[in-house]
Amino acid sequence: MTFNICFLNITAGSLQKRNVLLVIAHPDDESMFFSPTINQMTSRGYNMHILCMSTGNADGIGDVRKEELYKASAILKVPPQQVTVLDHPDFQDGFGKVWNSTILSNIVEKKVLDHAIDMIITFDNYGVSGHCNHRDVHRGVQRFMLDTSQREIEAWELVSTNIVRKYSGPIDIWLSFWSAQRSLNGQMHCLLNEHPFRSYVAMSQHLSQWVWFRKLFVSFSSYSYVNTLRKINK
Repeated sequence: MTFNICFLNITAGSLQKRNVLLVIAHPDDESMFFSPTINQMTSRGYNMHILCMSTGNADGIGDVRKEELYKASAILKVPPQQVTVLDHPDFQDGFGKVWNSTILSNIVEKKVLDHAIDMIITFDNYGVSGHCNHRDVHRGVQRFMLDTSQREIEAWELVSTNIVRKYSGPIDIWLSFWSAQRSLNGQMHCLLNEHPFRSYVAMSQHLSQWVWFRKLFVSFSSYSYVNTLRKINK
């Protein structure tokens, strides 16, 4: 099967319904960075799962942030039973904490087997903001893809952009489309956010994080309007 996603939407009838696993580092990553992808897929009946590798407990409010993720996921049409938030001793939120890629890979593998996942989506090696936890999540998924014997599984990474594009809002839709069109063999695809206000409401569920600069981010970030995904090759 191919991941045939076009600029404006997923081509009707081109895919069977798929089981998709979004792997993120912290509660609010799903709303700040991946909402165009989630909205595209849930609106087309894809079976979306979210695996959050930490509770975001750097400030000691991990339990609060965990509940906020469930509320935001409900806004994004992801059922709570398909959202998993880990509080693993090796995956604690914070800079300077290196997350073990082998352990992360094993956790992803279990999710894949338990839910018959055939598509994984995560950060790229820069992780949009450069956060070390985002980058470690990428490395863990990449490790899983290198080690797995399940050749039918696809993995896609969210492409990080430069700071100008990052804060260009909906203008970046056209730049993202142009970049994806230049890619060879369908290695990059754009997903337009069909429900940008839903993304704003979802992020507002993260009340502990809903400070003025994140309100501005969600309003003006290109990641609120379009996601460019690039295939992670095995």
